[in-house]
Amino acid sequence: MNNTKYALITGATSGIGYELALLFAKNGYNLIIVSRDLNEMQAKAIEFKDCGIDVKTIQADLFDIDAAFEVCRKVETFAVDVDVLVNDAGQGVYGQFKETDIQRELKIINLNISSLVILTKHFLQKMIARKSGKILNLASIASKSPGPWQSVYHGTKAFVLSFTEAIRQEVKDDNIVVTALLPGVTDTDFFNKADMNRSKIVQDKDAMADPKDVAKDGYDALMNNDDKVVSGLKNKLDTALGNLIPDDLQAKQMRERQKPVDED
Repeated sequence: MNNTKYALITGATSGIGYELALLFAKNGYNLIIVSRDLNEMQAKAIEFKDCGIDVKTIQADLFDIDAAFEVCRKVETFAVDVDVLVNDAGQGVYGQFKETDIQRELKIINLNISSLVILTKHFLQKMIARKSGKILNLASIASKSPGPWQSVYHGTKAFVLSFTEAIRQEVKDDNIVVTALLPGVTDTDFFNKADMNRSKIVQDKDAMADPKDVAKDGYDALMNNDDKVVSGLKNKLDTALGNLIPDDLQAKQMRERQKPVDED
């Protein structure tokens, strides 16, 4: 394809991030993929290269904000421009805040917020200097409501959405596209990692969105210069309805939806 454009994607080895990486690869973008798991990353790199593109890999644990700065430094050694930044990597933790592990929650805040901000600032400044670039941040429909049983996760995604909307407005005259993708419940490994499989909200596997569909919604929104996209008709309807409901009532409804099945 002989394309010189590069997309840097965190969380590119599984779930929505993997599907986004595949979309970019199939559309001729070279990739820089970031992951903690070296073996999985190398396997995915081979798969992406089958699309006829260049793939560079960076092993990094973005739960540690120093690792995010190191990613920025490592990319500089590649001597390529990052035309698209996709901040996909993110995690949650399930349980009532009074009982959950604060150290794990602080790491999740580092991953979902701090590392995202670090990468965004570094590559946004480069894009502004070139007057060209795109950024896709993974928010969530969780960003639109308080989330009992996932209070920290919902809070981090509210930050991501607000942050994304703000910087989009700041750079609107710099030929930079900044878009937020808001998935709902999606068939990924997120719930295993969050220890959330006993939650009522994930019991109906058939109702979960396909990560391919979510990735396509996000990719299309970014290419169309949309400010944000809620993926899936049901999620669009739920989000629109939620805008009419007071926060305390939304929190009460979410508490019921996300509580463990054995609490009925």
